[in-house]
Amino acid sequence: MVALLAKIFIKEKDDKVKIRQSYGVLCGVVGILLNILLFLGKFLAGTISNSIAITADAFNNLSDAGSSFVTLVGFKLAGAKPDPEHPFGHGRMEYVSALVVSAAILLMAYELIRDSINKILHPEDTEFSALVLVILLVSIMVKLYMAYYNRNIGQKIDSAAMKATAMDSLSDTCATAVVLIATLVGHYTGLHIDGWCGALVGLFILYAGFNAAKETLDPLLGQPPEDEFVEEIQQIVMAHEGICGIHDLIVHDYGPGRQMISLHAEVSAEGDISEIHDLIDNIENELRMRLGCEATIHMDPIITTDEHIRELKETVVSIVKEIDEILSMHDFRVVSGPTHTNLIFDVIVPFKFHMTDDTLMSTIQTMVKERLGSNYYVVMKIDKSYVK
Repeated sequence: MVALLAKIFIKEKDDKVKIRQSYGVLCGVVGILLNILLFLGKFLAGTISNSIAITADAFNNLSDAGSSFVTLVGFKLAGAKPDPEHPFGHGRMEYVSALVVSAAILLMAYELIRDSINKILHPEDTEFSALVLVILLVSIMVKLYMAYYNRNIGQKIDSAAMKATAMDSLSDTCATAVVLIATLVGHYTGLHIDGWCGALVGLFILYAGFNAAKETLDPLLGQPPEDEFVEEIQQIVMAHEGICGIHDLIVHDYGPGRQMISLHAEVSAEGDISEIHDLIDNIENELRMRLGCEATIHMDPIITTDEHIRELKETVVSIVKEIDEILSMHDFRVVSGPTHTNLIFDVIVPFKFHMTDDTLMSTIQTMVKERLGSNYYVVMKIDKSYVK
């Protein structure tokens, strides 16, 4: 159904931001309608059977309708054009809407667990009928379908909000299945497990809510870009003759499809500055065209023709790699004086590196003096990596 509606209402030739918004609005509207229908059906079944688990599951679907509305509004707001107060656009509203959905999941889990504990302490008989069975089975199939299309579209447009909604639908499927089992057990054995099953469902929904919240909080707080995206950037930049290396790559995420890239590109200090500037402009344009990202590249001139400097650099690189292969060095310069020589460079240190910054600097300084002599001094800056 959703695929058919997408073919009718969504034009794939539109720009990526508009397509994302269209998919989000479509899934939001469908989610609202289906969840309201499920709420009405389950509320009727819960009233007929006097089951707290079914009634709680019904209100869970009602909260899902609210979550779908939040998702719809989030996509509409995220698609708004940049303005003077928000020059980078409103793309992060999609993350905010996903966080609201996660909060709704957690709230519903709490209420379901609370009501289930009360039912455990004060058990009541439940009634069973063919109508109740049919409603619960239809609900399971509908929620499986919702999880399927939300997951597929979430992956298609890389949407945290859609993925959170898919997780919510999947948890609802499990919840309704447990409710169905409790209803059948109560009918055929007389055991009062309605409250226990409700509590189990609540715990499952609570777990799903925490996972959904984590997935939406990470991009809001600032997470490293995906390895594939970093590799694509590196391949595009390094494919240009005249670029000796890149470092200090940072991807600034202002919402899906709204990313900015900044990096340092090493170029020959002996090259023509005008030609190098033109090269950098061309690379920035290529990144914009191929990845849909604004890019800012800083030129770092390095000496490439001095054999002595090249040998010193290779020695320092070997020292850094000897300490740990995950370390890397860049911006190497040499300043010679009458009494000593300064080796100036930066070392990129991962956040979980086992040495402190002071210990690392002291170790490198000691090893440099052992390899090159006591008249070589290290002037080193510690950088942190903003990619994985």
